[in-house]
Amino acid sequence: MSFEFERCAATPRLAPFLDSLWWARGRIEYAREQIAPTGATVVVINLGDVIYHETFGARASGIEAETGWITGPHDRPSLNEPRGETHCYGIVTRPVGCESLLGIDPRTLRGSVEPLVRWSAGLSLRDRLRDVSTERGFEILLESLESDLADAPRGFERIQQAVVWLEDDPRVGVSTVADRLGISHAYLDREFSRITGLSPRRLAAILRVRRLLEEIDVAAEQDWVDLAVRHGWYDQSHMIRDFKRYTGVSPEAYLEAQRAHLAPSEFGDASGFVPEGHRSDVKSIQDEPVDSREAGPRR
Repeated sequence: MSFEFERCAATPRLAPFLDSLWWARGRIEYAREQIAPTGATVVVINLGDVIYHETFGARASGIEAETGWITGPHDRPSLNEPRGETHCYGIVTRPVGCESLLGIDPRTLRGSVEPLVRWSAGLSLRDRLRDVSTERGFEILLESLESDLADAPRGFERIQQAVVWLEDDPRVGVSTVADRLGISHAYLDREFSRITGLSPRRLAAILRVRRLLEEIDVAAEQDWVDLAVRHGWYDQSHMIRDFKRYTGVSPEAYLEAQRAHLAPSEFGDASGFVPEGHRSDVKSIQDEPVDSREAGPRR
């Protein structure tokens, strides 16, 4: 079975809060994949076989997700390990959009993965998405998100602007952003964390690595020293340190993993994904008891 993937943009009303929707169906040719963080909260509504999903770091958690999950804003890679056919819809928030879209304080989700039931609309939407076309599925999600959209939290416009500046240039100093907004560095940190779930410094670091990943031509040899300098690292060793923190692997291992498991046509679309292992490594979900499928992380 081929792997299909489609993306849907946010409506104008949702655009300040929603990055995009996606739909995926098929079987990956490898066992699992690590995914670099983006600074967003991600909801996955699962209509297919069980998927194991795990986050790493201080608040590491993992679940065998039958219905789906919510991955909060995080600063380590997360891991997907499908148990069979993938069939999912995804909701990717803007860094500032979690509370307005989902009604959940992003600080309570930071660094963790939680079952879909944590979102009040999650399970009912899952029922509505069954047996509809992908186009209709996107319509259902957009209609529901618009209907349930809450007022933006206090300080939203200020932090939204701060995020835009960091996205435009992740190298900009946090003190510079605070000065532009006319607030103290400490106050920016507090407001930023309340609305995004991350500190401005942490989001800037994530965005810098994401920009690097998007620029890498996997099919070509890389001048890592030049890339490090152009993206604002003092030297190659600092770039490698951050690269490993956010992807889970070294730059060379990242290239090797993508070249080994992805077709050249997929390189650009798979920015930030680290495929690994073989399908034969994955234990069949039929071998596991049903009541363990929403269990905690595998340790």
